[in-house]
Amino acid sequence: MRDDPSTVNGAEILMLGEMLTLPQNFGNIFLGETFSSYISVHNDSNQVVKDILVKADLQTSSQRLNLSASNAAVAELKPDCCIDDVIHHEVKEIGTHILVCAVSYTTQGGEKMYFRKFFKFQVLKPLDVKTKFYNAESDLSSVTDEVFLEAQIQNITTSPMFMEKVSLEPSIMYNVAELNSVNQAGECVTTFGSRAYLQPMDTRQYLYCLKPKKEFAEKAGIIKGVTVIGKLDIVWKTNLGERGRLQTSQLQRMAPGYGDVRLSLEAIPDTVNLEEPFHITCKITNCSSERTMDLVLEMCNTSSIHWCGISGRQLGKLHPSSSLCLALTLLSSVQGLQSVSGLRLTDTFLKRTYEYDDIAQVCVVSSAIKVES
Repeated sequence: MRDDPSTVNGAEILMLGEMLTLPQNFGNIFLGETFSSYISVHNDSNQVVKDILVKADLQTSSQRLNLSASNAAVAELKPDCCIDDVIHHEVKEIGTHILVCAVSYTTQGGEKMYFRKFFKFQVLKPLDVKTKFYNAESDLSSVTDEVFLEAQIQNITTSPMFMEKVSLEPSIMYNVAELNSVNQAGECVTTFGSRAYLQPMDTRQYLYCLKPKKEFAEKAGIIKGVTVIGKLDIVWKTNLGERGRLQTSQLQRMAPGYGDVRLSLEAIPDTVNLEEPFHITCKITNCSSERTMDLVLEMCNTSSIHWCGISGRQLGKLHPSSSLCLALTLLSSVQGLQSVSGLRLTDTFLKRTYEYDDIAQVCVVSSAIKVES
């Protein structure tokens, strides 16, 4: 407040109690927050009443919840005395909510009395969460590649939020690494700066890297179809420290389809010399769970990449969910960043050909330049 030019001078030294007032309504209540209410039943008469039963229910669009701490009746309530209760409920639905407070009691004359009061309020959505998935084709990855998750979180309330925690709870198939901090002088510093406040309508991006666990990565079939990634756990505070928490449903992404056969790179140099042979190592995986393949490898030259060796050679039979590694040699006749393309795999059983272009890129430099460097 002292640094904010829009506040009155000296506002930071005011006691908090001087600025607090009792609200005329419940105010804004957001999904994920804990709704708390203090209920007081006061005997305004000059008579003792008996068998007082106070019941508090919360009616939502889909259910009615009993929030009373005790359903037992109080034996008697003397004049000017109160029955107090504090109720709590973690709000899990948006829309209209009605707090129904019902009181029943017996007068001194034995007459049974009953009355109810209704308090209506709206539960609003505090955050807008959008997710994007990126499938990383790592040259040195295993059968299943890394998955990057970008979570965009927007504050759609009218007041600032303190983002206490945003984490990703991965599914049993993945390990997760958070990419929302950097190492500065041996210290882990958040990429969002020292203040973790999210202003109204502001959006913040969180990034996570998921790697499949070894026991799942070794199974080629796991890369196919829809895979469950995990769920986001978001904790924030608003106004005077009210805490809210939301968990998304299980996030799913459509894994990239590689068909029946997948070709990935296990090793490739970053920089090679012009017109000099260099070596790469490829892994060929039979992604089928039930069919054996008989493969033939063809190597097709491009305008800049030339393959060395015999094209059309037999690779032999490849059983379901198994892999084989190939060492290949090639050279480039053009300098610059060149794309490795031109590999063809033919399954002789089905007479089906799989084409692999833009497998990777290498930087081709003149040998003279490399010697000078």
